[in-house]
Amino acid sequence: MAHTAPGKPASTPPRSSFHPYVPASQSPAEFTVKAIILGALFGLIFGASTVYLGLRAGLTVSASIPIAVLAISVLKRFGGSTILENNIVQTIGSAGESVAAGVVFTVPALLFFGDRGQGFFNYFQITMLAFAGGILGVLMMVPLRRALIVKEHGVLPYPEGTACADVLVAGERGGELAKTVFLGLGVGALWKAVSWIIQVFPTAIGRSLGRTSIFPNATLNIDISPEYMGVGYVIGPRIAGVMFAGGVLSWLVLLPLLSIMGNYLTVPFPPVPASGLRIDQMSPNQLWSAYIRYTGAGAVLAAGLITLARTIPTIVSSFRESMKDFSAKGTAPAVSRTERDIPMTVVLAGTVLLAIFLAVAPGLPTQGNFLVSVLVIVFGFFFVTVSSRIVGLIGSSSNPVSGMTIATLILTCTIFVALGWTGEWYSPIALCVGAVVCIAAANAGATSQDLKTGYIVGATPIYQQYGLIIGVLVSALIIGYTTLYLHQVMSIGSDALPAPQATLMSTIIKGLLSQNLPWGLVLVGVFISITLELCGIHSLSFAVGSYLPIATTAPIFAGGLVRAYVERKTGSAEESEVGSGTLFSSGLIAGGSLAGILYAILFGNGIVPEADAGDNHGLLPFLHDGTGGLIAGGLLFFALGVVLARVGQRKLAK
Repeated sequence: MAHTAPGKPASTPPRSSFHPYVPASQSPAEFTVKAIILGALFGLIFGASTVYLGLRAGLTVSASIPIAVLAISVLKRFGGSTILENNIVQTIGSAGESVAAGVVFTVPALLFFGDRGQGFFNYFQITMLAFAGGILGVLMMVPLRRALIVKEHGVLPYPEGTACADVLVAGERGGELAKTVFLGLGVGALWKAVSWIIQVFPTAIGRSLGRTSIFPNATLNIDISPEYMGVGYVIGPRIAGVMFAGGVLSWLVLLPLLSIMGNYLTVPFPPVPASGLRIDQMSPNQLWSAYIRYTGAGAVLAAGLITLARTIPTIVSSFRESMKDFSAKGTAPAVSRTERDIPMTVVLAGTVLLAIFLAVAPGLPTQGNFLVSVLVIVFGFFFVTVSSRIVGLIGSSSNPVSGMTIATLILTCTIFVALGWTGEWYSPIALCVGAVVCIAAANAGATSQDLKTGYIVGATPIYQQYGLIIGVLVSALIIGYTTLYLHQVMSIGSDALPAPQATLMSTIIKGLLSQNLPWGLVLVGVFISITLELCGIHSLSFAVGSYLPIATTAPIFAGGLVRAYVERKTGSAEESEVGSGTLFSSGLIAGGSLAGILYAILFGNGIVPEADAGDNHGLLPFLHDGTGGLIAGGLLFFALGVVLARVGQRKLAK
């Protein structure tokens, strides 16, 4: 059965016709002191903010685009800057957000492993794992840059990387292009603020049917944040639709089916959640967290393995080219500025040293365990590759890093059980494997977006790679401190900081090592992906959608529908770098992200209440609660779609 490749939007030009904004023959200022310092500062700020968001809500927002916007504005006040300096700032700064996400999704699980696990929850442990995972993600993306960023430029859109490049180019060119991006920035920030900061409207709309209805617990929610619609517009209707289909399967098929069967169960169904409730007593979100997420993790695992199998020829070819560094002598032809990477000798040596460090460093649970080092390298390379391809399709904000971590923990704990390592002693060791892989995968996703941005604007890859390492080292210093401070004042695992991702990781590890994991649910997800592949559909986007909350995939699908409408009205696809709709969507992503981070700061300091908390009825309750809030929020989101559609139909002067 013939099918269209889901990762190839019409907006991305073929690689053969691509020319970077700054040609390789030019060498403007790039890796400067002011760019490094400002990037490191942003890395500290965004890293600390992400720690709070991840522990509070179990999700994070990509920081590349907001930092790019800030870099343009700040550096203009300090004598101006080149587009490549602005790119270095966002490259360094974005590392803080991605490393922080990987840390808070995993490391706090140590608190749930009893005295032994709590003994490892300290500043040294957190910081060293952040160093190891962050640097590993950067190093492993060096050989993959040619395979995934360069060779597949016309296949993988990397929506946030492309949007970030649009922001940088628009800021450089000025004129109508810049006005379109910053119009989107203003609209995105305003739309996000009225729900999250001013709190006039709800942050999400939707309904879940009752437990006793004929379609019990069927759920359709839409997070009306503008950045999701922007991402959907950038990736297009094909990928957005496949993603949403995965969400429909989880929330409108599996969830009601499980609820119907649960009505006939008189005891809790394994894995029994901490609440000890039966299925017929659980809310849709509780059912999703306790059961559906395992199915989604199995789907992501199978889709990732299939994706890796398809990618192996390209990876082998890329390594073959990269390995030429070993035999290159002084007579080797000069490499152009835009093709210079960290030498493979450094990449391999750094990877080996990181593996040795994990096995010998005192104070880590992994000390003396060389098998762990091998598992980290093997799983790390696999999920770095998968993470890069996923963000190439759907963006970093929707990258299911926790799903990859679940898959890592399943494989690691299975090996441990086979070796007889089933005691409580091995829980922190298994977590360390998952933590390093999670941090590496999260940082690799952000690194891929940064390298895509650099490829479009004409950056020097080796400077970006050095910048990413600097960003990892600097941000890791504040991430550990922030995590410990928040635990001290608010207590991780409490209602104030529930740490949902880390809680799930601890549940999986304890379930696997005690050999009571619901493999049936995981295998259901595996065979869902296999079924799609047999139907001729690439399963990765679908699997990601089945794992994510439908409140995330639904607004992304809405953005894809707006893109389809615009292309139908105009009769042609947009050019990604100059199309008005894509530029405006870049601004929506940036504005929504900036407003989200501002909300985190204001809420963290007690200036604004928690958005959509049970006792928060907003400034105008009739626009926030009940049917009135549902209608008002829906109209707000629909109005944003209308604005995006109108802007998308405009023609811009190049």
